Amino acid sequence: MKKIHFIISFFALMLFLSCSSDDNNIDLEGLGGPANLAALTTVTQDNSGKVTFLPTGEGVTQFKINFGDGSPESAYFASGGTTTHTYKEGVYQSKIIAMGVNGQTTEKVQEVVVSFKAPENLVVVVTNDLSVSKKVTVKATADYALFYDVYFGEEGVTEPLTANNGAEVSYTYKEAGVYTIRVVSKSAAVKTTEYTQEVTAKLVLNPTASAPTPPNRLAGNVISIYSSKYTNVAGTNFYPNWGQSTSYTEFDLNGDKILNYNNLNYQGIALADGVTIDVSGMEYLHMDVWTADLDKLEVSLIKPGPVERPVTSNLTANQWTSLNIPISAFTSQGMTVNDIFQLKLVGLPAGKNVYIDNIYFYKDSESLTTPAPTPTRASGDVISLFSDAYSNIGIQTWRTDWSAATLEETAVAGNAVKKYSDLNFVGIEPSSPIDASGMTHFHVDVWSSDFTEFRIKLVDFGPNGVYNGGGDDKEHELRFTAPAQGQWVSLDIPLSDFTGLTTRAHIAQLIYSGNPSGSHTIYIDNVYFHK
Repeated sequence: MKKIHFIISFFALMLFLSCSSDDNNIDLEGLGGPANLAALTTVTQDNSGKVTFLPTGEGVTQFKINFGDGSPESAYFASGGTTTHTYKEGVYQSKIIAMGVNGQTTEKVQEVVVSFKAPENLVVVVTNDLSVSKKVTVKATADYALFYDVYFGEEGVTEPLTANNGAEVSYTYKEAGVYTIRVVSKSAAVKTTEYTQEVTAKLVLNPTASAPTPPNRLAGNVISIYSSKYTNVAGTNFYPNWGQSTSYTEFDLNGDKILNYNNLNYQGIALADGVTIDVSGMEYLHMDVWTADLDKLEVSLIKPGPVERPVTSNLTANQWTSLNIPISAFTSQGMTVNDIFQLKLVGLPAGKNVYIDNIYFYKDSESLTTPAPTPTRASGDVISLFSDAYSNIGIQTWRTDWSAATLEETAVAGNAVKKYSDLNFVGIEPSSPIDASGMTHFHVDVWSSDFTEFRIKLVDFGPNGVYNGGGDDKEHELRFTAPAQGQWVSLDIPLSDFTGLTTRAHIAQLIYSGNPSGSHTIYIDNVYFHK
């Protein structure tokens, strides 16, 4: 096993600290094992019986396959990889075995049909997605078949999509219209069986799910125009008469109110008479936009004069596009933004339909302008992972791919920091295990405007140097409740507090996490061991 498949970063463990239980001894078992296992199984059309497995799943670091014919299992291989096996003709119950970052395994049985007869009794069912515009789903089933290819008939797209016999495969067309789908059902035989059908890709003209919920923010860091999350500027008119051809309704999606502009050419949003807002202290203008057919949205801020400056953003059809337009995109055009009283929306091209929610200005830095305290310990007494004050050891990653958090390398007053947004938990992994047996403390500086917990976990892989979900692996997590918000919190933790670590000579993972999970931002600086 390669260490990278299991590492829950040493640094990610620090974040995880805020998620641990009251006994301060939560381990990765709480993450559960891999889920939603499946495998695409394909076979060569040459009567050889050579089958290729491409397994998938959630929370998986590596797979192996029990082929179900009495032969030895495959070796473990990384998520995203494949393995092949040659079968005799027959029906086999293969088994997908998946391992997660915590060493837990999950298994799923999957039937493999190897037949040297061409597929027979091919049945194809084609449906339009009710929630996504121009999305078509195909399901093909045939006797003796193992898998099938679908050519969706869109001009310029020559490669098929592939699915197991009896499974579904979906495709979203660029344009609504009529297309000819060709399905090729395949077994291990040289001969295949085909089916063609005309289908109509249809537009879905409204969202079926709400926009993402905005994060928790301090009241002083948000000026909200339209959002159920924050307090809105009172008296705003979302349909002033500017001679536009646009029509307007407030769409109700299961109680969630959303602005809906149809046949959009241009559209104003006007604050109450005499009301202006100063957004010069904000960093971004945010809005969530859903459309089935609009390519771009031009957004202008308007101040008395009137003076207006536009910024154009691309949109993604059939899903919510979250726009975060820097205020600097307006001010760089020579505009001051201390007295904004109107916004304007322009559809490119005109005449399309949009839904808009969560219109607000915000500052993401949450007033973070002061760098973390400068460390003063002698460099000879420190093993530094991240600090401008010391020489740092090599780090393989500051964000493991099993985290949903976003990592940004940024700076505060010229001092480099790590910024994690939308944090659930995040792993940090050194390039090689750290021998901290001569150290006495672990240190980190952390800043957040809205966390209510902060958690840190350290994991020692033991002498074997790889994560094996047990064996000689040791780990321990600490939780800090009610940390101070809006200021740097310097944690200087005795390593003896990590009582679950019987050794500190092979530390290879660190996990940070916070609360509320997945909805807040933290800044990290000065990560090091010391004595």
